[in-house]
Amino acid sequence: MKLSAEMKLMGDGYAGGFSCGLTMCFSQTMEHFAVKTETPEEIRYENEKGVVLTVHRRKEDGVLRTWTEVENNGTEEITLEMLASFALKDVAADRIHRLQSFWSAEGKLRTETVEELHLEKSWSGGGVRAEKFGNVGSMPVRKYFPFLALEDSASGRVLGIQLYCASSWQMEILCRESQLFTVTGGLADRDFGQWMRKVAPGERFTAPEAVIAEGSSLYEVCDRLVRAQHPHISPEDGDMGIIFNEYCTTWGNPSLENVKKICDRLEGKGIRYLVIDCGWYGGAKDWSRNIGDWEVKEESFPGGLKQAADHIRSKGMIPGLWFEMENVADQSRSFHNTDHLVKKDGVPLTVGSRRFWDMEDPWVTDYLGKKVIRTLKDNGFGYVKVDYNDTMGMGCDGGDSPGDSLYRKVAASRRFFERIREEIPGIVIENCSSGGHRLEPSMMELVSQASFSDAHETTAIPIIAANLHAAIRPEQSQIWAVLRANDSEERIFYSMTATLLGRMCLSGDIYDLSDRQWELVEEGIAFYKKAAGIIKNGTTVYRSCTAREYNRPQGGQLVVREWGNKGLAVLHRFEHSDEIKPQLPQGSRILAEYGRADRDFSAKAWIYEK
Repeated sequence: MKLSAEMKLMGDGYAGGFSCGLTMCFSQTMEHFAVKTETPEEIRYENEKGVVLTVHRRKEDGVLRTWTEVENNGTEEITLEMLASFALKDVAADRIHRLQSFWSAEGKLRTETVEELHLEKSWSGGGVRAEKFGNVGSMPVRKYFPFLALEDSASGRVLGIQLYCASSWQMEILCRESQLFTVTGGLADRDFGQWMRKVAPGERFTAPEAVIAEGSSLYEVCDRLVRAQHPHISPEDGDMGIIFNEYCTTWGNPSLENVKKICDRLEGKGIRYLVIDCGWYGGAKDWSRNIGDWEVKEESFPGGLKQAADHIRSKGMIPGLWFEMENVADQSRSFHNTDHLVKKDGVPLTVGSRRFWDMEDPWVTDYLGKKVIRTLKDNGFGYVKVDYNDTMGMGCDGGDSPGDSLYRKVAASRRFFERIREEIPGIVIENCSSGGHRLEPSMMELVSQASFSDAHETTAIPIIAANLHAAIRPEQSQIWAVLRANDSEERIFYSMTATLLGRMCLSGDIYDLSDRQWELVEEGIAFYKKAAGIIKNGTTVYRSCTAREYNRPQGGQLVVREWGNKGLAVLHRFEHSDEIKPQLPQGSRILAEYGRADRDFSAKAWIYEK
């Protein structure tokens, strides 16, 4: 494997081998570049027109961090049609691993052989073989995560890559004359994402970074990639505090009265955060149709939100508040404030009931500074859940192309996340986008936590939660346990045990639970606190999951995570399951147990010492 570069400039010829429209790699652009200098930190290419292409590389903690930069030292403007963040040459592989993702079914591992992907080189090497995939839009984790792993059975080595990009992105696997592959990725190019970027003389453009890891197994590579993420976790959020979110309690109809009722029931239960979710603002009956104006619903919160936030703090918890700050909905006044909305073809870009604030517009960021940041500060909130419930698609007006404008709008959104942190030091930020549509590294670095999914009550929750160990840090992955008054003991064990695969988040009918149900919940909370260090600092060393369906999972799942001489084993049984006993390391001693896995849809967890 060799680190290289790929770029395509407008006006240069495309590669042959029947590849035009499949890939922009191997074009005449790269034929005009020559390596001028190479050091351990960078490879510097230059062409005869004074364009410099630099591949930056930095080794850290078992991974390679890389990004590319184009600098125009010539006399004429250039237009980029493709710029790879990374390009790897001569990669040997026979199995390809990707993480698929749709709403409420995030992170499903997809493994295919080279033959199944039809990537065998042709008999003469006369035609390019290409597999190109990615995402187009402002929900970067939709269809696929920006992740790829290539396994070579002959050597026993696995190569993994994560791309740090919150807008449209792509990855490619290519071969022609050799069965060794070229693997590239970065911003979605002109063909895939309608992206072009002009670079004037004296200007430069830097592509998103990628992180590359190698290892002897997919588990090892994923662990290295995830550990390479450097999130800005709030100093208030360093000890795996438990969240209660009232969404599945009030279903978008919070009020001072029911918030107090929830607080009174949760007092002394060991909950760190109580989050007031959607519907706290006035307007339409449907909470999703009135986002954008952010005026407190007086009939629900007389006198504003401060009394609710103060009551939450008086019960020993940190108050949180939900916003969908970048979007507006069709029954808000903001929906018609078209001067400040994203446009496509000269008209406001409308997706379902949503439009989008232009986050590059100073008026918008000033407005949101007042409506979001001031609301949080003035009322004493220490936690904000930022939701984002649709996508701009392939792009919008502005910039140098639709894809470039999309990239700029999303970059402006990321800057507003940073502004929230700067203006409210210590605030805990939760990243949510209809559940898990923004679970990519550059967004995860901005926040303390993330919604793992919108699969609030499905039986697939433990499957999704375990999937995400390959993509994000479990300490950031907020797993919901929605408790219902009619839950059996088995269901409570099933729900509570799933949260051991990440951060515990409770919701549901908590003031209607019986004493016995609460006893089981409190036992689960106590067990979670004992396991918190392993969840936060450990490595997932084993996962077995026989379920193939998400709507009706069958079989069972066992996940084992270890840290030092301690381990956490989490077992879930699905429909038509057999008894499963975790094979703990020989000589291990059980330190704690929770749950009961004696039938279908039951669960149990163990903490052990080796």
